[in-house]
Amino acid sequence: MDKRIEKQLAFSLEIDKVKNIFRQTHLSGYGRNENDAEHSWHMAIMAYLLREYSNEDIDIAKVMLMCLIHDIVEIDAGDTYAYDAEALQSQKAREDAAKQRIFAILPEEQAQELIALFDEFEEYETAESKFAHAMDNIQPLILNNSNNGGDWREHDVTVEQIYKRQSKTKLGSEKLFEITDCIIQENVKKGNLK
Repeated sequence: MDKRIEKQLAFSLEIDKVKNIFRQTHLSGYGRNENDAEHSWHMAIMAYLLREYSNEDIDIAKVMLMCLIHDIVEIDAGDTYAYDAEALQSQKAREDAAKQRIFAILPEEQAQELIALFDEFEEYETAESKFAHAMDNIQPLILNNSNNGGDWREHDVTVEQIYKRQSKTKLGSEKLFEITDCIIQENVKKGNLK
């Protein structure tokens, strides 16, 4: 086997580990905790379906790839819960180290391509990264809503915390933020958010 395909297959096997990284969010219908692979796949499909609501013209293939790779670093860095202030302080350092190790398994130009795409997602400046982040925000929101706010209640999440995180959804999609706002308000009325 030549070195190039050997590296590509090694990376393919390495990223299989993302299936073992479990998130705080539960599957719809009060299911088990979802894993990062399920979250990323769900986001990518949602991005394709909801692309018409992007604030700007986007390259949907690029958005979908961002969705699919954005949590690969959690193989090493672990999942950082969106409302865990202490863990969020070290998240970037942990994820940067993971990014370098994991993507370096690939042939050089593919490693650089995926690192650049990961960094673009993290920098939150392009239309594609803003829309991908909107998916990263709304995907767990709709799951949590389907579970009557169970994850929010379990972690004592406040409405202010939700709005702080979800305010960035507006940068990718005003329309999806309107939906988000309705979901948040419904959960406030139900007592699921403090």
